Amino acid sequence: MRVLLTNDDGILAEGLIALYEELKGDFEVSVVAPETEMSAVGHAITLSNPLRVRQFKRNGVFFGYGVSGTPADCVKIAVHEILKQRPDIILSGINMGSNVGINILYSGTASAATEGAFLGFPSVAISLNTKTDPDFSFAARFSRRIIRFVMENGLKEGTALNVNIPTIPEDQIKGISFTTQDLVRHRDRYEKRNDPRGNVYYWLAGETPVEESVPNTDLKVLMENRITITPITFDLTDLKEVKRLASLDFDL
Repeated sequence: MRVLLTNDDGILAEGLIALYEELKGDFEVSVVAPETEMSAVGHAITLSNPLRVRQFKRNGVFFGYGVSGTPADCVKIAVHEILKQRPDIILSGINMGSNVGINILYSGTASAATEGAFLGFPSVAISLNTKTDPDFSFAARFSRRIIRFVMENGLKEGTALNVNIPTIPEDQIKGISFTTQDLVRHRDRYEKRNDPRGNVYYWLAGETPVEESVPNTDLKVLMENRITITPITFDLTDLKEVKRLASLDFDL
């Protein structure tokens, strides 16, 4: 089985390396990832600059291809130009930090998976719910179960899986839940600072929820120490609102 690995933390990120080390013995693994960190770039692609691709080595051995672009760029160029054979599945991650709720829209990790789904490949984004001292070992092992589950059961065309794993000991994880995306709104907090030349700049310093999470959403379930699996898609159409608007008197 051929597995394509990518991420948004950069080709030498610990989470990506953990996935590679876990899977390389039993799968034909290819790595095509941003050469530098590309967190929170969403589904951006590069149009005004050339994409540069270069080989990366680890411990003197070829590891994968670093791309001077976004996670979505990496999936596109891997499939269309770099790989000699099409992958059977695409894994994006392991991201350091969860990707739940509205943050899915900003996530380069999730966007790489939805780009893979758009191109017709079973695709999964995997994130670990921590920003400090990550232990990716269980998340990497769990990726095997995800691969087996997807290949045995399939995915609806155009749908990817967004997986979030609690950062607690494996024996304390309370199970797996298929969830919906949490839609809680946040209030952003910015720090206002001055650079050495006296110019004002702002730094995004945090987000505070302004609503309660709804049961069985990814954010709520992850806080309950369960693994969340959320089917996501690139179709942003609000079908109910289309029907409502079409019923109104609005024409030329």
